[in-house]
Formats: sequence, C-alpha cells, structure tokens
Amino acid sequence: MTGWAGDQATVRPGERRRLIVGVSGSSAPQLGYVLLRALQAIDEVETHLVLSPGATRSIQAEMGLAPAAFEELADVVHSPGDLASTISSGSFATMGMVVMPCSMRSLAAIATGNSGDLLTRAADVCLKERRRLVLVTRETPLNLIHIRNMETVTLAGATVLPPVPAFYHRPATIEDLLSQTVGKALDQFGIQHQLFQRWSGSPDHSVGTVGGPR
Repeated sequence: MTGWAGDQATVRPGERRRLIVGVSGSSAPQLGYVLLRALQAIDEVETHLVLSPGATRSIQAEMGLAPAAFEELADVVHSPGDLASTISSGSFATMGMVVMPCSMRSLAAIATGNSGDLLTRAADVCLKERRRLVLVTRETPLNLIHIRNMETVTLAGATVLPPVPAFYHRPATIEDLLSQTVGKALDQFGIQHQLFQRWSGSPDHSVGTVGGPR
C-alpha cells in the first residue's frame, strides 16, 4: 500500500497504519458500514471509529441496527465527546480520515474550524497536519452554503467525494453501488481492494472516449 501522506516518518516499518473513520448523522449510514466491513478484511490497516450522536440515530432509523454493529467492525472506538482522545492530537500518527457519510452540518463545522466534537476535531487535525481527509458528503440538491463549504475544505486540502453512483461496472444490487463508492474512497489512500470492477476500456471503440466512460 502506497500513497499516504503525513505519517511516513512517524510509523515504523511493520506497524499497522491507522485510518480514522467518522460516521456522521447524514442519511446513508450503510456507506460507513460497508467501509468498515471492507477495512476489517485488510490486516495492514488499523481502524479508529468515531460515531456522531446523529449517526447513532440514523443507523437505528435506516438500518435497524444498534451502534454496536458498527463498533464491532473497528479496531478502536472513540467516544464522540472525548476531545482528549488520541485522534484529537496531531502527534498521533495516522494516514488520515474518511467521513462516510458526511452531513452538511459536519461539513460546515470542518469548513469553519468549529471543532465541537471529536469527529470534527479529528478532521481538523488531518487538515492542519496535511493528512488526507476524504469527506463523502451526502445531500441533494445543494444550496450555495453547501457549495461554498465544499470549496473551503477543498482549498484547505480535503477531498470532497459525493456518493455518486457509477454504472459502467453494471451494478446488480444496492450493495454493488455502495461498494463502488467505498472503493473510490479507499483509492484516495492507496488501499488495495476488489470492491468493484474497474473500467478497462470499451470493447466497442464507438462507445465511450479515451478518458473513460461518459
């Protein structure tokens, strides 16, 4: 696994690299669940999970699950109110953080540096330490405030990765759609996976373009 930023000089060879996973109170907590399940199968990555209070409610409402279903998939679970947690400090080496899904409220807090809970504080740490921060923003349609907050975090170094479904891999189930978005997020950290079939060019050269499917 290659391509991580921010922790190259502080993680010793052979150590598991740490990835922070935040799940906020947006709709589609299923995305975070599929992400955690995929990471559980990757021995080289140690996951640090923080669920916002809103995420707990959306998990129950949309999936009929208790937070424990998410927590048991992570290596370390952090309380959202514990601002003294390890992931609140830049001295705690990580490869970065992915917030999946990322609510507009969490996006706004990250964009303004208003770190009132551990999820937004950990995201702020990633920005200040120049580590990867991937925000899977979940909202539609977008108003101008949303768009400007996305611009702000992008200028600060984050990657905004909305869960836009792709169909070139011919998904047959909702799970296929979720896995493709999760795979795109893992690609940002250089984490190897086989969550979806990548585009390899059309067998019919009259379809698509040199740059991929349109």
